[in-house]
Amino acid sequence: MKIATSKKNLIIGSIISVVLLAFLIINCGAFFNQGADYSALLFVLCIMVSLITGAILAFNINFPEKVTRIVHTVCFLLVPIVSMQMVECLNRIFIYDFSYFAFFANYILYFMLYGLVYIFSGSYKLPIFILNPIFLAFGLTNYWVTLFRGSPFVPMDILSAGTAKTVVSTYNFSVTYQIAIAVVLFVFLIAVGVRLKSVVFKLTYKLILRGFCSVLIISICIIYFFTDIFANNGLKPDFWMQTRGYHNNGALLSFCLNTKYLYVISPKGYNADEIEGIVSSTVNDEEAVQTFADISDYPKTAEAETVTPNVICIMNESFADLSVLGDFETNEDYMPFYNSLTENAIKGNLYVPVIGSGTSNTEFEFLTGNSVSFLPAGSNTYKLYVKKETSSLVSTLGSLGYAKFALHPYFASGWNRNTVYPLLGFEKFYSLGSLMDPALMTAYYKNGSDPEYLQQLVNETYPNSNMLLRQYICDEYNYKKVIQRYSSRDTAAPFFMFNVTMQNHGGYGTACSNLNQQIFITSTDTEYPKANLFLSLIKESDSAFEYIIDYFSNIDEPTIICMFGDHQPAIETDFIEELLGSELDSLTIEQEQRRYVTPFVIWANYDIKEQYIDKLSANYLSSLLLQTAGIEMTDYNKFLLKLSETLPVIDSVGYIDANDNYYTYNDNSIYSKLLSNYNKVQNNNMFDAENRRNNLFYLTEQ
Repeated sequence: MKIATSKKNLIIGSIISVVLLAFLIINCGAFFNQGADYSALLFVLCIMVSLITGAILAFNINFPEKVTRIVHTVCFLLVPIVSMQMVECLNRIFIYDFSYFAFFANYILYFMLYGLVYIFSGSYKLPIFILNPIFLAFGLTNYWVTLFRGSPFVPMDILSAGTAKTVVSTYNFSVTYQIAIAVVLFVFLIAVGVRLKSVVFKLTYKLILRGFCSVLIISICIIYFFTDIFANNGLKPDFWMQTRGYHNNGALLSFCLNTKYLYVISPKGYNADEIEGIVSSTVNDEEAVQTFADISDYPKTAEAETVTPNVICIMNESFADLSVLGDFETNEDYMPFYNSLTENAIKGNLYVPVIGSGTSNTEFEFLTGNSVSFLPAGSNTYKLYVKKETSSLVSTLGSLGYAKFALHPYFASGWNRNTVYPLLGFEKFYSLGSLMDPALMTAYYKNGSDPEYLQQLVNETYPNSNMLLRQYICDEYNYKKVIQRYSSRDTAAPFFMFNVTMQNHGGYGTACSNLNQQIFITSTDTEYPKANLFLSLIKESDSAFEYIIDYFSNIDEPTIICMFGDHQPAIETDFIEELLGSELDSLTIEQEQRRYVTPFVIWANYDIKEQYIDKLSANYLSSLLLQTAGIEMTDYNKFLLKLSETLPVIDSVGYIDANDNYYTYNDNSIYSKLLSNYNKVQNNNMFDAENRRNNLFYLTEQ
């Protein structure tokens, strides 16, 4: 064994070590201020790896040829473990936390990927150089996605990259100890790759080795994608709690496991000829538990009986009452108007399918009555499944002569709305370009996405408009535009507006001069600035909602307004865990369900029966709205209302029955057939275009 070096190698090795050490020293607070376990030990280990990395580049160890083959082959077999740790530290775990089975399964996956590149290159170096930048990019993406929305990066998110790009600049990115460790390991891997020599095998050995890798990869893929062997042995996504699955099984492995479920398969026993019978038998079932009052029979004013009411639906961005997670105190009430609104109002808790992001899935459930719980985990409905004309609340109201408008004060392309909305039946879609000169947003992004700069541009172009809170159109200005559309409508047709607000969108890391932060949490020893800022935004939303209710309270024409939150916000995990009284990885199903709750209200400027509904999922809300307004419903709406009497909540976590029993989709319950029937009806509606029973989903057959 000989150790060789050169002046060039010494300089390169020294520079790399110095740069890594400087990086660690600059970011030492990431280890000692962010609550890392064994902070000092991790920091010292990173320093040691940085010095070893420099030494690897500075010195070259030469072994005899036979020993070189063995040493470099062993190194090639070990580097997947380092790659695994690089990814998993960004997943907030270390590989010693894995079970033996999980470690082995992850190693096989990484080895397969290394082997795949080796098959085509015959090189030990190239797999390291090609794969590890991809691994690091994946790990960072999963880290930030989990941080911002509370759930990990899944295959379906790739199709949402365009939408994510428009909002990513609103979040604060900083170096944490997980990122620091990953960077050090990445540079170490590249250094190893530089020194690793490809072993020259005889042709026979090359063919055997490449053949083995090929057979292994193909066999595992066939077994996984076309059989249930892996799933039956526990190697499958944790659909109930993807974050827990990623921690238990590993980030990259869990991501790959989810790929099997990218495609929607018809429910077992699906037969299009049975769909009408399923709907009819459910609607006419007199044994269902009664949950809702018979709202539609409540006497209405004379105006409401003779005129079809105007309908305004507001999906309020991140509108949530965090007290559903647990008790806490603030310096003042952050939802005073909502809490005081009782007359002619139905209020309650809405169970939505997403946390922290994924707005369009809540929107999809509300507008269509379909549930994303029957779709692949992490899928985005607007990106994947709304490709043709789709029945919805919009098409139902359109059949009754309503004018159909949508308003969203942000980019029209977000979540593919500009393509999806016409397919749902909207006639006109007003987006950010209808409210603001697009050149202002272009300048905003070019100048570092500074909210203060955008406010300056808006002040110059639209003086005294009070258009923004932070960098988003505020709720009050948004509602003024709703009222403006209402005031300028064609009065020959009843008015329908679906409005998705933007004011409360994350992130919540930076306060702006245009937001008067009024709300502060007073019951905790720890300060939670993101939660404080979010609650201050909710106070602004509450005031804005009072503004639009006051306006329509003074309008003679019967009008009904439905407002609900799309999801809870992505704020400090520590605060959420403090409220829940448990770490997020250890939640019971009841605790997990509380993270999917937002408020909803249906209010009318005429007499309706007041009611409080403790539990209702988003897929039922538009049917309840139609029932409350006394508007003609499709058979599918009637089916959903009847189903809600037995299972008032069906969401991404599981389902809750009328007796307040909680279930996951892994449970074999007395409701399994009922869920299966719902899945079959939804499948006929969404995916079986050739055999769709349009008479169930439309008032007039399309």
